[in-house]
Amino acid sequence: MLKSKILLVEDDPNFGSVLKNYLELNDYEVKLATDGFAGFETFVKGNFDVCILDVMMPRKDGFTLAREIREKNAQVPIIFLTAKTMKEDMLTGFQVGADDYITKPFDSEVLLYKLKAILKRSNERGIDPGQKEFEIGKYHFNYDHRIITSDGKEQRLSPKEADLLKLLCLFKNDLLPRTKALKDIWGDDNYFTARSMDVFVTKLRKYLKDDPGINIMNLHGKGFRMIVEEKA
Repeated sequence: MLKSKILLVEDDPNFGSVLKNYLELNDYEVKLATDGFAGFETFVKGNFDVCILDVMMPRKDGFTLAREIREKNAQVPIIFLTAKTMKEDMLTGFQVGADDYITKPFDSEVLLYKLKAILKRSNERGIDPGQKEFEIGKYHFNYDHRIITSDGKEQRLSPKEADLLKLLCLFKNDLLPRTKALKDIWGDDNYFTARSMDVFVTKLRKYLKDDPGINIMNLHGKGFRMIVEEKA
């Protein structure tokens, strides 16, 4: 069985070396880069299954590196490592396309669990093999191509945006349970993944805002309901 390949970008050489060795002991193949510039050069030369990026790095921070990686590959999972716990930093991480966010110091077993869950979702590619095309008010949504079209204009979605919008479509005018969305798409329903989903819901509302007949409602503690008014 082929080992999953991890790009680890960490500017603390001691911590980076220890984490690299730990992951390798748990059957991962790991490439370690010690700054954002080296991290990007390593990424474009390799074929990685997941990226683990430190946020606070000299020369080029983890958020900037993640944006550059996303321009090259919209699907590779990204996990941020950081010593900071500020809400703004977490939201920034999710907005640039993070799959998860781990605050130092962390339990190494938790990191392994998150890696396994993220790689499992990445390999499954999609929620189910069913419907791929949806009409949402004035919009047409192609799940396979991750594109929303309306009036000749296109909006391309990230993989998680597309997964979430598909679930909302499948539950159209009905309650999409929060736990189902979190577990189906993120594989977990902890605080960090819940905050991530809220960011993605906000982005979907923005993409669909030109049709007043579409409303994605947040039912606190329960989930989301995408109300779509039927055209007369």
